Amino acid sequence: MILCFDIGGSAIKSAYAYSPDDVRPQDRVPTPGTDFDAFIRVLNDAIAAAPVLPERVAISIAGVVDPDTGAARVANIPCLNGRKLHADLEQALGLPVDLANDADCFALAEATVGAGRGHEVVMGVILGTGIGGGVVVRGQLLNLAGLSGEWGHGPVAQRVLGNPEITLPAFPCGCGITGCLDAVCGARGLEMLHSHLHPAESRDTHAIIAGWQAGDAPAARTIAIWIELLAGPLAMVQNLLGAGAMPVGGGLSNATGLVAALDQAVRAQTLRRIDRPLLVPAQCRIEPGLVGAAVLGLSRSAAEPAE
Repeated sequence: MILCFDIGGSAIKSAYAYSPDDVRPQDRVPTPGTDFDAFIRVLNDAIAAAPVLPERVAISIAGVVDPDTGAARVANIPCLNGRKLHADLEQALGLPVDLANDADCFALAEATVGAGRGHEVVMGVILGTGIGGGVVVRGQLLNLAGLSGEWGHGPVAQRVLGNPEITLPAFPCGCGITGCLDAVCGARGLEMLHSHLHPAESRDTHAIIAGWQAGDAPAARTIAIWIELLAGPLAMVQNLLGAGAMPVGGGLSNATGLVAALDQAVRAQTLRRIDRPLLVPAQCRIEPGLVGAAVLGLSRSAAEPAE
């Protein structure tokens, strides 16, 4: 049995995993974000409460680990930020630890038991508070550093677009770069985009999408620009990877028709014209962070020689 954790800034979720399609969610407890000792106690308590001693611990976390130094960058959990997290966790827990970025775990879950099942290359796409993703090739993550599949960052956001044509400013991103898709196409970015296009009104993401679905002209204009911003970069990613499927998760993916509209725009710009949906709603029925961590841990356990 693998003990899995999905660790975010507000909560730590756990599960017991026996196979990729037998992942049993357990507890959800608040994340001790500023106290490393308290953070470790939560994980050790879960190990102690398990019905048998886990073979290993597999963790999905909202952060990245520098592949050269081993230092973690976990902005929303200050007690982990800057630590050599993998080594520190193995020492504190006394078990082998597998650690991956939450977007990578989402991609692993979808490639294994979700909308990407059966495809050689799967690109998991996150459209939520931020823009991100992960890449799975032949059932394995492209790498474990959490620094691949991050198509939302880089100065690539188109500035002249739309019909009638407009020129957008290069919006600053929280990563320090100007012109990232993450800055203008995530949930807060969509609101900023709408305010820029329609200065006389302010709407939240839900109202913008509801307006688009109802045929409201200002909202339709905003969503058309949003789709144009995303479609070109996603088409380029597809030309690079040749993904068989791009499962889409995150809060924005729940909007009826939005993924389908984006999919049509992307497929119209790829070199290989695909006559079936490429971007599809995610299908993993259990928390994808837990399932992805389970897939990672189970694969590592199977790869290690028996003692």
